[in-house]
Amino acid sequence: MATNGKRGEVMRKLRASRVGVDQGNVEVFSDFASGGDMWTGSGSRERRKAVSFSEPFSTVPTVHVTLSLWDIDQGANVRADLQADNVTARGFELVFRTWADTRVARVRMSWMAIGEVKGEDDWEVFS
Repeated sequence: MATNGKRGEVMRKLRASRVGVDQGNVEVFSDFASGGDMWTGSGSRERRKAVSFSEPFSTVPTVHVTLSLWDIDQGANVRADLQADNVTARGFELVFRTWADTRVARVRMSWMAIGEVKGEDDWEVFS
């Protein structure tokens, strides 16, 4: 595997006939109507949402996340940290964090997972 020379990240090389792509769009939270912590600006400033892939990958995939909806109060600085955490072959957790006086009413995140999947000719031997 080759590194990109910047931070030691390694490029994953996949067999083209066995590449799977899964994607989704998930509401992570909606705190405005309920007066939740993200909207009031006190309490937990992190939300996690478990995501299961439509079918398991053969190996742990690479997951990309982005905001698809962000409803935020205009009276403070805009702050957000987005992550895919605890990634496995079966799923992962979407993570949204904010801090200080940022007030967020609701967040929806999109994700895409790319990784190796089992081929039609793959089979397992059970003993």
